[in-house]
Amino acid sequence: MPMALVEKQITRSELAELAKERFGDLIKAVVDVERGIMTIGGELHADEEALLLDQGSRQQDLWGINLYPDKSGDDFIEFDSMINLRPGQGNRSRDVQDPVIRQKIRDIVSQLVETA
Repeated sequence: MPMALVEKQITRSELAELAKERFGDLIKAVVDVERGIMTIGGELHADEEALLLDQGSRQQDLWGINLYPDKSGDDFIEFDSMINLRPGQGNRSRDVQDPVIRQKIRDIVSQLVETA
């Protein structure tokens, strides 16, 4: 499956099918915390980031995550990506360290991914 821009709600079962096509149990995603959209389906977070940048997003608003469609609660989203290394923005880890940004990501993902 090619990368996809997610602006409308998709189901977890759709995510699970996409995950099986590439990594098995996870799907990479990049979330634009200002625009409330995300990309999925890339081999690298950097590929998804590039797609969003081409669509008008600002780099400082983009955060890489992994989604585990078969898991729930805190295990559904993993805040881990090389694109998150941003010392200039105070993020010195692959993890998203700012709790406000983490919550924005959770909120956007919960709006875009249906639980069914």
